[in-house]
Amino acid sequence: MPEPLEQALAEVRELLLAPGLTRAVAAGRRRGHVPSVTRAQLRPVALKHGRKLQIVTDDGARPYTRNVTPGDEAAAAVDELLAEPFGNWHVETESSTVQVRVTKKGDAQVHRGAAAAPAAPQAHDRAKQWLLDPGDPLFEVIGGNAAKRRQIDAFLRALAATLPEDLPTPLRVVDLGCGNAYLTFAAYRYLAGRGAQVQVTGVDVREDQRVRNSALAERLGCSDDVTFVAGTIEDAELPVAPDLVLALHACDTATDQALARAVGWQARWVLAAPCCHHDIASQLKGSSAPSPYEEVTRHAILRERFADVLTDSLRAALLRLHGYRVDVVEFIDSAHTPRNLLLRARRTGAAPTEAQHAEYDSLTGQWGVTPALAKMLG
Repeated sequence: MPEPLEQALAEVRELLLAPGLTRAVAAGRRRGHVPSVTRAQLRPVALKHGRKLQIVTDDGARPYTRNVTPGDEAAAAVDELLAEPFGNWHVETESSTVQVRVTKKGDAQVHRGAAAAPAAPQAHDRAKQWLLDPGDPLFEVIGGNAAKRRQIDAFLRALAATLPEDLPTPLRVVDLGCGNAYLTFAAYRYLAGRGAQVQVTGVDVREDQRVRNSALAERLGCSDDVTFVAGTIEDAELPVAPDLVLALHACDTATDQALARAVGWQARWVLAAPCCHHDIASQLKGSSAPSPYEEVTRHAILRERFADVLTDSLRAALLRLHGYRVDVVEFIDSAHTPRNLLLRARRTGAAPTEAQHAEYDSLTGQWGVTPALAKMLG
């Protein structure tokens, strides 16, 4: 439920000035307002002359760091920041985590959670550190069984490894083929918790999913920032090109459609978890394998497994040819799902080398296949 903004900021002030502060981030902007700095980070530091509150602000050109003394000096500095029209505050203390998001109406949407409990002092046992608090309201809405929490945490860890420490703000995200959108919401909760102003759009072909997911966004109090459209991956229209494209378990060539759109948008980051690989498998079935690899495709089950590997290898190669650095990693342990591969790409804009072109041409030529993604990219 929304709370008065003044009341929420008073709570934030108390936490920022308390001895138990661990870290805080302010970012984003309120509707119709522009802060004098794009981002502010606060944390306690121990210096030669005693304990200080370190404040790092960024005006978009360069960061500025200052260390203030606890007491009146720190209180004055904190009050200056609280007077700025930031859209989000994220505060971590030794005992709690508080996230404040300012709504379009000027109210505060507040999430309060406990800090991660320290591990018991055992030699080989550490407490599980979730990237999204198990007490987050998201789990009340979608259900919080252990398998779902593991999948969400694995996805968020892959996301964290892809993005830089300092997130751009606003950060625009699209989830293509979002389905029931629990990973869409998880991405939003995690990224907003890092202090970024996040705008997320979920795309799914089913209108009933759009209605359902929009209702969930209302329940979670993030409908201003998380919206859904019904449409195909190929034809969905977005007002602004996204920075981050997600395509998680889009079936067969739907993954290729998502990758093609990401390249067309020149998205800075792409995370794609493919599902099913019928296109290349059917091409292999109708052609002869190059010698001496006939045995690889002679048996249906081996041909299907090889088609999975070949399909995603060619996808990675095509992304490299279009200016992306690509890593192919495990998404989540195979005990959870056999579809556990993740293509993780970051746009560098680097021109492809002759060797990369030759490698791709050789691979497709010897196996006699034409990837769907190649046709979509033209």
